[in-house]
Amino acid sequence: MIQFHKPIADIYVPDGAEPGAALARTTHLCVSAHQDDIEIMAYHGVAECFGLPDKWFTGVVATDGAGSPRSGIYGNYTDDQMKRVRVIEQRKAAFVGDYACQIQLGYPSSEAKNPRETALVDDLSRTFLIARPEAVYLHNLADKHDTHVAVALRAIAALRAVSGEYKPKKVYGCEVWRDLDWLQDDEKRPLPVSARSNIAAALVGVFDSQVSGGKRYDLATAGRRLAHATYFASHGTDEESALNFAMDLTPLVENPGLSITDYVVGFIERFRGDVQKRLASVA
Repeated sequence: MIQFHKPIADIYVPDGAEPGAALARTTHLCVSAHQDDIEIMAYHGVAECFGLPDKWFTGVVATDGAGSPRSGIYGNYTDDQMKRVRVIEQRKAAFVGDYACQIQLGYPSSEAKNPRETALVDDLSRTFLIARPEAVYLHNLADKHDTHVAVALRAIAALRAVSGEYKPKKVYGCEVWRDLDWLQDDEKRPLPVSARSNIAAALVGVFDSQVSGGKRYDLATAGRRLAHATYFASHGTDEESALNFAMDLTPLVENPGLSITDYVVGFIERFRGDVQKRLASVA
């Protein structure tokens, strides 16, 4: 039995397999801050695994969903009621997406954001060592949501902690609250998400507490993917109908001594230099 620090931690296996075995078959894994982040940021991994016997996607949600905005039928829900709704919605997404396993660790956002709290890193380290995925999807480190950035940092800390025993082939920093279209084209990691648009729409749509609450994540997510596919190359026809962009975070795991801040700011400085150079060339 897999044990996590929080007693409210939830492990759901859509096809009924034993949780340890379900997690061990994982080839693609996403660690997100909140319920519904996975389906926005890591659909590439879901689509790569959907319906295939040798590829499996696992989702890990760090926080408990208590801080979710609410309106309509959810307007008077307490934090505890909202947490239950969010757990159920995330389970629904895991079933629709044919996930290997869905883990919800149940941390308050305040704990996830506290660098002195080590339990989340410990839970993620344990998860990585059991799952050993080839591809890991995290929030990008230029995201504008504090909890997203914090959870990505905890996941990187966990990957660094187990790097002597396991390293993924790829670690992607993905889009939710800040697009990555500003990255230099040779530094973007385009993630094709054209496959099974019906499943892509359903995965975001099951989070009714968010979509019906006034945030049309279903429309916005599809729109961003379409826009990325169209605007990615200015002098060529579209090769995909939908794209997500990612920041390559693999070097931060392969080289644990690399400064995370310097690495991320480097992307920004190269973007700044590109803008300066283009302005100077046509001024």
